[in-house]
Parts: sequence; structure tokens; C-alpha cells
Amino acid sequence: MIVRLWTGTAHRGEEAEYLAHLREAVIPEIRALPGARGVRVLRGVEPDDAEFVVMTYWADLEAVKGFAGADARVAVVPPEAQALLARFDREAQHFEVALDEEAFA
Repeated sequence: MIVRLWTGTAHRGEEAEYLAHLREAVIPEIRALPGARGVRVLRGVEPDDAEFVVMTYWADLEAVKGFAGADARVAVVPPEAQALLARFDREAQHFEVALDEEAFA
């Protein structure tokens, strides 16, 4: 399994709108793609931190390319998301899952 990792920082006060964009536009698009395995979005825990880490899970790098295009490193940040972000990575990172333990109860 491949994890695609990308970070962006929302404009102050636009964090909820960015999450709504992910929920309503991005995640349904990803869910419909062959080889998509899931999405996890992390938000910085500092009170003034509006940074998001978006991790998408894929069967393999070819599945990632179905989302990102031939150069899988290029970030997919549509104009409506760019308007909500103060800054964002222009490239995504990819990792093979080497160890995966479910959350402990």
C-alpha cells in the first residue's frame, strides 16, 4: 500500500471551509477511483495552528497516478482549495506502508 502525504495551511478562520471542501469535493472524487483505499486528515493541535496533513491511501503507485497524473509527485490543489489556503506543498510525498497497527482501544 502507498500513502500519499501532503500538507497545507488554511487561512485563519477558513479551516472549517477547507475541511468541508475535502469532505464534499475531494474525498468523493478519490473514493470513486480504482485503487483508492482511504483518506485521513490531520490538523495541527496547537491553538493557532491551521496546518493540515492529508494522507491518502492507495493500492499502488499506478493508482496514485489515476488521481495525480503521470507525475505522481505533483500536488492536486484545485483553485477553490487554493483560495482557502495560505500556503501548501506543490509536491506530495509517497511512502510504502512498512508497518501498520490499528489504533489501540
